[in-house]
Amino acid sequence: MAVATAKAPTAGPAIRPFTIETPEADLDDLRTRIEATRWPEKETVADQSQGPQLATMQKLARYWATDYDWRKVEAKLKALPNFITEIDGLDIHFIHVRSKHENALPIIVSHGWPGSVIEQLKIVDPLVNPTAHGGKASDAFHVVIPSMPGYGYSGKPTTTGWGPARIARAWTVLMKRLGYTRFVAHGGDWGAVVVDLMAAQAPPELLGIHTNMPGTVPPDVSKAIASGGPAPSGLSDEERLAYETLKVFSTKSVAYALEMGLRPQTLYGIADSPIGLAGWILDHDPRSLELISRSFDGFPEGLTRDDVLDNITLFWLTNTGISASRLYWEFPNLPFFDVKNVSIPVAVSVFPDELYQAPQSWAERAYPKLVHYNKLDKGGHFAAWEQPQVFSQEVRDGLRSLR
Repeated sequence: MAVATAKAPTAGPAIRPFTIETPEADLDDLRTRIEATRWPEKETVADQSQGPQLATMQKLARYWATDYDWRKVEAKLKALPNFITEIDGLDIHFIHVRSKHENALPIIVSHGWPGSVIEQLKIVDPLVNPTAHGGKASDAFHVVIPSMPGYGYSGKPTTTGWGPARIARAWTVLMKRLGYTRFVAHGGDWGAVVVDLMAAQAPPELLGIHTNMPGTVPPDVSKAIASGGPAPSGLSDEERLAYETLKVFSTKSVAYALEMGLRPQTLYGIADSPIGLAGWILDHDPRSLELISRSFDGFPEGLTRDDVLDNITLFWLTNTGISASRLYWEFPNLPFFDVKNVSIPVAVSVFPDELYQAPQSWAERAYPKLVHYNKLDKGGHFAAWEQPQVFSQEVRDGLRSLR
């Protein structure tokens, strides 16, 4: 991974260099807790319909306690310029890597749950140094990757109010504080909601956004999904498929989000048990669970065992399982996929294993200035993590017209 330097502004609020240091005692404690896990009995079904299977979790535990090495990803993190700055009373951690190429476009990349800056490590060099990855120098970006409030090395809010709209405003403050007077933004999962809201807020410095989880669901469709009623009339085949997919998600796959949206403080077990935390993080949605769990069965397509455990271990070491969960509580009714009244340019990439495949017709209505729409052959909800080369090319293509 190429390492570039980042310069703090000469005036304004302080931007402090941040060094990641993990005491060995914390890693020893983690291994001890994994080995002391009290296991439940095996699930009563032959699939993952009751959640992560016992055999999968025990394979994860054996590898985590014996062969997994946190120091490898820690070294990758430490090789990049890390900083902390206070925004609206809260410390925000971020990675800031500047490109060597002239006229690079600044981009802020926002992760989601259960994610972290680790999700984005594979896309840093392709975006900063595109000529080393089949791209052109004119496609280069200066990359800023913040940890959301309550996640990773950012501060944990001690009061309510840090919802996605406030985070969106904070990301604009961060980019301006870094001296960027024109920039773009990307987000997936919660990050997609944040950049949608950045676009709705429309600060003059924000040229446009790229998203792989767009907010395109029309109000009548959203209402039908929420009520459990029939699909609105007049939907195309593609639109009806999106409706049916989201209806299944809302009734069968969103329990984790409802728990965190209603009672995040109840999840004491994920703060006390590494395996409890791992099980909770793995069970995001059925397709993601399938893609993640198979890495422990010898089929690391997209994500390896280390990828999965790097992210879970960061949650464990920073004790952010519950603080990260509160973001759901801050977003009543969880309208992830609803239209957000965006009027600035938007690029949309649709990955086949995303929570839903946004129809182009919906995207055109939700984003009047849609500058890019593309359906990909592979990739899922964690596209930047799973398919970094494909994802990076999508970001380059999608935002090229805004340079």
